[in-house]
Amino acid sequence: MCSGVQYSTGLKWQPLCTKLLSDSALPRLGDVSAVESFTDSSEVVVIGFFEGGDSFGYKEFVTAVSELNDIPAALCHEKAVWPHFNVASDTISIFRKADLHQENLLLSKAQGLDVDGLTRFFSINKLRYVTEYNQVTAVGLFKSKVKTHLLLLANRGSRDFDDLKDRMAALAPEYSGKFLFVLVDGTLKSNVRSLGYFGLKPKQLPRLGIYNQDLDRSWLLPPGEITPERLREFCDSFLQGELQKQTEQEKKPNSKTEL
Repeated sequence: MCSGVQYSTGLKWQPLCTKLLSDSALPRLGDVSAVESFTDSSEVVVIGFFEGGDSFGYKEFVTAVSELNDIPAALCHEKAVWPHFNVASDTISIFRKADLHQENLLLSKAQGLDVDGLTRFFSINKLRYVTEYNQVTAVGLFKSKVKTHLLLLANRGSRDFDDLKDRMAALAPEYSGKFLFVLVDGTLKSNVRSLGYFGLKPKQLPRLGIYNQDLDRSWLLPPGEITPERLREFCDSFLQGELQKQTEQEKKPNSKTEL
């Protein structure tokens, strides 16, 4: 049996089955402390701030989050709690630790809402301590207020791939709000352009790079073992302005002209 609610697949309109709309599995957050505990429980969480089950977008939200395997989701119906999280009306919020950000979808301003659209909203905005780069996550990465990316360019399946990823993940919380840590898989053809931006090919990986969106500049860590110490030093050298000064010095013309 299916309800009259519909969603767009991009090809045709199809009915949304009521069996997907059960919200009984979603935690209810009844006070500020409960919301804070929930947002602190994972790198990324989703909360639906709805007045009730008949609110616009409620059924679509419940269905969309039922398909999420990697993001915890909850509901908050208590309007007295909402102002503590800058919510004034029905809103779907994604809370992220990687850039200390709350991404809000204000439902009163949504011209249309369907399950596919919400799923894409979650996929774009689920930035983690280490976010794997692809065409979908790229949108969220470049929308973030954190404009500096630390990129691990490495080939999945290589001997040190997992170890390098773990080293990044261990360090990333120290740089929340300062860097977005990004993993670029060099074995994917879709990432050839990203490697080319750094002048690299898959056979030259792994390498570590920094890209700043505001400056539209990049820096590569010199070849060598990517240890936790070198990783931290590389991050700090950018935050202290050393990498930027080095770039400016390289751009200055030689004061002496040899004839």
